[in-house]
Amino acid sequence: MRELKEVLGFAVDLARGAGDITLQYFRKQPETSTKADGSYVTIADREAEEYLRKQIAERFPNDGVLGEEQGESTGGSGRRWIVDPIDGTFAFVHGVPFYGVLIALEIDQQVVAGVVNIPALGEIVSAAKGVGCFLNGKPARVSTTSELKDALLLSTDFSACARYGFGRAAELLQQRAKTSRTWGDCYGYVLVATGRADVMLDPVMNLWDCAPLLPIMEEAGGTFTDWRGVRTVSGGNAIATNGLLFDEVMCCATNSNLTR
Repeated sequence: MRELKEVLGFAVDLARGAGDITLQYFRKQPETSTKADGSYVTIADREAEEYLRKQIAERFPNDGVLGEEQGESTGGSGRRWIVDPIDGTFAFVHGVPFYGVLIALEIDQQVVAGVVNIPALGEIVSAAKGVGCFLNGKPARVSTTSELKDALLLSTDFSACARYGFGRAAELLQQRAKTSRTWGDCYGYVLVATGRADVMLDPVMNLWDCAPLLPIMEEAGGTFTDWRGVRTVSGGNAIATNGLLFDEVMCCATNSNLTR
C-alpha cells in the first residue's frame, strides 16, 4: 500500500509536468500533422511524451514504457508505464480544454494505478488499487443516480457508435437517459468518476486510452468495462458507469443486436 501511494504521487507529478508542457502550446496554433488513421499529432504530444519517458527512465530505469507516439520500450522489472501525452488531440488543436494527459502503471500485467490530468482546467484525478480515487488530492466518488431516466449520459461522439456496430445500443441509451452530452475524451470519464455525470461510453478506444481509467473508475466506486460488460482495458471500446447503473446500461448495450 505504501509503495503504491508513493508511486501514485510520482505519477501525479509526472502528469502535472507533462500537462505544463502542453499548456505552452495550447491555443497557440502548434505545429500539427495528421497520422495514418486521420488523427492529429502535435509538437506538444511529442515533447510531453519525451518528458514522460525521460522522467520514468531516471526514476525507474528497469521499467517498461508504452506510449502512443513512440511505441514500447521493454523493461525487466515486471512493471510497465502506459502513457498518452495528449488524449483528445482534436480538442487540443481546436483550443477546447477537455484534453488530458493519461498515465497508468501496470504490474505483472495488472493495471494498479492511473492518473488523468486536465491541464487547461486544473483538474487531476488519480487512483491506485486499494488507495482510493482523488480529485486534486481530495477523495472523489461516483454519483448516486440509480436509474437511467435520471442520468447524464456522455460520449465523445454518439454518431460514431453506428460506424463501429453500436448504433442501436447508443440510441437506446440516449432514449432512456435524462440528458446526453458530448463532453468527451478522457474528460467524460473524469466527470463520471467525480460524480458530475453518470455514464460515459466510447465505441473505439486504445489501450493507452483505457489503462488509467479502470483503477480510477473502480476506486471511485464505479465500473469500467467494454460494451459487453467485460472488465478490461484491452476491449477496444469502453463504458464507464457509477456502478448503480451498470446492470441497466448493460441491458441496453447487450440486448441491442451488437454486431461486434
